[in-house]
Amino acid sequence: MRDTTVSPRYKWIALSNTTLGILMATINGSILLIALPDIFKGIKLDPLAPHNTSYFLWVLMSFLLVTSVLVVSLGRVGDMFGRVRMYTLGFAVFTVFSILLAVTWMTGPGAALWIILMRVGQGVGGAFLFANSNAIITDAFPPDERGLALGINGVAAIGGAFIGLLLGGLLAPIEWRLVFLVSVPVGLFGTIWAWARLRETGVRNSATHIDWLGNASFALGLIGILTGIVYGLQPYGGHTMGWTSPFVLSCLIGGVAVLVAFAVIETRVNEPMFQLHLFSSRGFSTGNVAALLLALARGGLQFMLIIWLQGIWLPLHGYSFVRTPLWAGIYMVPLTIGFFVAGPVAGRLADRHGARMFATLGLVLTAVSFVGLQAIPINFPYPLFAGLIFLVGLSMGLFAAPNTSAVMNSLPVDQRGAGGAMLNTFQNSASVLSIGFFFTVITLGLAATLPKALLTGLTRQGVPHAVAVSVSHIPPIGSLFSAFLGINPIKTLLGAKVLAEPGVHSSVLLGRGFFPGLISAPFANGLHLAFLAAAAMCLLGAVVSWLRGPNPAHDIHSRSRELQEGLGSVAEVAMSQSGAGSPGAVMEPDVAS
Repeated sequence: MRDTTVSPRYKWIALSNTTLGILMATINGSILLIALPDIFKGIKLDPLAPHNTSYFLWVLMSFLLVTSVLVVSLGRVGDMFGRVRMYTLGFAVFTVFSILLAVTWMTGPGAALWIILMRVGQGVGGAFLFANSNAIITDAFPPDERGLALGINGVAAIGGAFIGLLLGGLLAPIEWRLVFLVSVPVGLFGTIWAWARLRETGVRNSATHIDWLGNASFALGLIGILTGIVYGLQPYGGHTMGWTSPFVLSCLIGGVAVLVAFAVIETRVNEPMFQLHLFSSRGFSTGNVAALLLALARGGLQFMLIIWLQGIWLPLHGYSFVRTPLWAGIYMVPLTIGFFVAGPVAGRLADRHGARMFATLGLVLTAVSFVGLQAIPINFPYPLFAGLIFLVGLSMGLFAAPNTSAVMNSLPVDQRGAGGAMLNTFQNSASVLSIGFFFTVITLGLAATLPKALLTGLTRQGVPHAVAVSVSHIPPIGSLFSAFLGINPIKTLLGAKVLAEPGVHSSVLLGRGFFPGLISAPFANGLHLAFLAAAAMCLLGAVVSWLRGPNPAHDIHSRSRELQEGLGSVAEVAMSQSGAGSPGAVMEPDVAS
């Protein structure tokens, strides 16, 4: 039974705790992007060796994959057994696996496998947090304040992803285990605080059984698709990438087939994992599709900006490859500031004027910023770059809180966990799809022009023609990963023997400018196309967002909500005393869809 005796200040306790949890989870989701070179150095494993590429990709992607797969199921579990209880469990699980990651003692492939498995465990804890945080906030705040509250929480969600880049750059060079250990004190404090202070203020779902078949089919379908994307990024046979691999095709086609079966299953079972009829609400369906399109556009953005900074721009401006991870995080701070500025303000304005205008404008401005990023030179003047990524953060903040508030306000009170989790699933899954898309576009651009650039550049520096031809045919994904990790691969590609030969200008080949200068033009070809495609997705999302329709009047919800909550509480007491359990769904008016 929900607690109806909480104080008026409880909503701020709920917001601060859930914001802390989401901040911790999203920081940990991105902190590895900058810390990977130090992690692989610490466990003595070469991530660029062909037989180690899968370790590199799974360390990078495992957390995101698990949260994408589990978040809807755990949102449904929260609706059934208590959102606060499941959220607190998530804090505890996340903390335990952070400790296990920090005590990694092995080296080589064994250490990489341990890190992958512990990141999976972290992902389970993160899924509990993501699945229930929005529902806890929505339960605690009245509709006319949810935009501000969800805006603050949204700032933590997306802002944390960029704070993680900075923390990874700061902590990993000191000691790579610190990137995992940093979550432990936060997790311990947050778990105790959630257990002691959070209360069940929402309505539980009256379902008595878990939809095991639906959960299993949903998980298998998503795992199949996302696994196919991970292995599709790796070379296969004589191909640049693995999209023609039978294994990859089986994963992708099989995953789609299982998800179709999931949709059929959910229409047949009595107590489905996810109520597909929720998509009949225009506010819910348009909000989810718009969020999915923005996630597709921005999911690979972090990777592209990091490659751009670490692999090209920073070395060209005198930074050693050892220092580029830290400075890449620092130079991306304007993006985080933009989101921090816009998120809460947009949420508050949406509470007063509705979500439609702000969410749509945010998507349009994001498209404009992407067009601007593709138009500037690869060796850009930093103030121009900083202004554009600030606009990216500002525009995404303008979209996030109003859209989330509109989606959550469109849900029945007993479906907030599953409905909010579906929004997270769309965003997380789209981020993985986006990474696959961006890497594929960039790699194809590299494949078209990098071999010739490598051959010409190496022979000009005295490398024997036969060696240069051999090196020029390496899979371009290796060069892309090198740029992403801030590693100069020329020493590994040529070897000490070739570099020591007479006439080979080894000092130039191993210098800061040679490799970045070599890949900058091929990289630019794919980057322009990727940013234009991302801009098109944002504009399509803006159209979908506008189609959510005009906002209903905002002066009808307060008394209606008070009346419904009062009736709901009376009904719960009466049904509890009669032994009938909790009542079914209680609807709130759709005030911000």
